[in-house]
Amino acid sequence: MSAEADFAETPPFFEIAPTVQNAPFVFNSPHSGSVYPARFLAMIRLDRHTIRRSEDCYVDELFSGAAELGAPLLAANFPRAFLDVNREPWELDPRMFSDSLPAFANTRSTRVAGGLGTIPKIVGEGQDIYSARLPVAEAISRVDTLYKPYHQRLRSLLMRTHAEFGRAVLIDCHSMPASIRIGETALRPDFIVGDRFGAAAAAGLSEQTIGILTGMGYTVAHNKPYAGGFITEHYGRPARGLHAIQIEINRGLYMNERTYQKSAGFNALRDDLTLLASRLMALPATVFAPLPLAAE
Repeated sequence: MSAEADFAETPPFFEIAPTVQNAPFVFNSPHSGSVYPARFLAMIRLDRHTIRRSEDCYVDELFSGAAELGAPLLAANFPRAFLDVNREPWELDPRMFSDSLPAFANTRSTRVAGGLGTIPKIVGEGQDIYSARLPVAEAISRVDTLYKPYHQRLRSLLMRTHAEFGRAVLIDCHSMPASIRIGETALRPDFIVGDRFGAAAAAGLSEQTIGILTGMGYTVAHNKPYAGGFITEHYGRPARGLHAIQIEINRGLYMNERTYQKSAGFNALRDDLTLLASRLMALPATVFAPLPLAAE
């Protein structure tokens, strides 16, 4: 068996495509997958409930209104605990494997050290996923048959969008535990907008996103504690007309984190996120212009 066979009946990811794309936006939900292959469940030491602790539950549904407005949405079916496409392709922890990793593997990243590499070691509050070490062939199979095709599709969407509109804007959609606080304060933000501290998007895009959400009555943080992962960093090239921001949603706004059930706030939040998408897609081109160079 292989990772490809694991998703022979259910596609590993899907795209909700608009009838006509009418704005230079692409939405992406890489962590909302909830299809757990039987082969994977047989490898792990956790039950079906606990293994879901890393899911960005329902985030693809929350942002699905973007497609109705004219922007594509790409989303994973495979779960983050199985494979994390918001990492470099080979961020792997040698302690997880029974044989030697290839020399090109990045074994020393901070994400690997934290147990959250491309093949995650833990979920939730440091709970180990696997009951035994994995063969390296397992990691290679997941990367080759799932990770690479996912990024190929995302890259294709962005390049096609850029060619048609002269720029492309990636909105990378995530959720976070309700317990997240900003620094040592008691503030629990409703949203965190990340742009890699300005490196991944024009400043105006982040400012507008924060302003729209704040105007709706939400509490919004910027870059802390989440500035954006590999996807935001890798695809955000504002000088080339490629902008990427990450939006983290407080799960307490729309779900019960203990039962994984949608809460009474789900539909209202979905409506607000559709409105957010609408307002972002209507932004003038001047928002994405590079800042003028300072006089010498």
